Amino acid sequence: QLQLVESGGGLVHSGGSLRLACAASGFTMNGNPIGWFRQAPGRELEGIACITRAGSISWLLDSEKGRFTISRDNAKNTVYLQMNSLKPEDTAIYSCATRTRAWLGCGRRQSDYDSWGQGTQVTVSS
Repeated sequence: QLQLVESGGGLVHSGGSLRLACAASGFTMNGNPIGWFRQAPGRELEGIACITRAGSISWLLDSEKGRFTISRDNAKNTVYLQMNSLKPEDTAIYSCATRTRAWLGCGRRQSDYDSWGQGTQVTVSS
């Protein structure tokens, strides 16, 4: 497995913004697709977005288009999830993931990924 570490979560008021970071530990991330997922209390894990090895956005959850975007900075070995206009329903644990079989590219399912970070809590107050 590959090690990923998320950061940037926290408490924010409704309408605010956060930028989450997913950093690679012990490997160079630029050869891997990276996905972001979230799990709200009492709900299933939900895929948000994935960015390809080349830096293109493979897919982005339709309901979040216009508010969220994903990007990568290979020089910093980091992928970002920029979240704007946050709502209380965005409260969740946000995790990034990748797959050791990187040539398969971005997947949409949890089972497509075999390496996960520990997650970072995002809480949006009303």
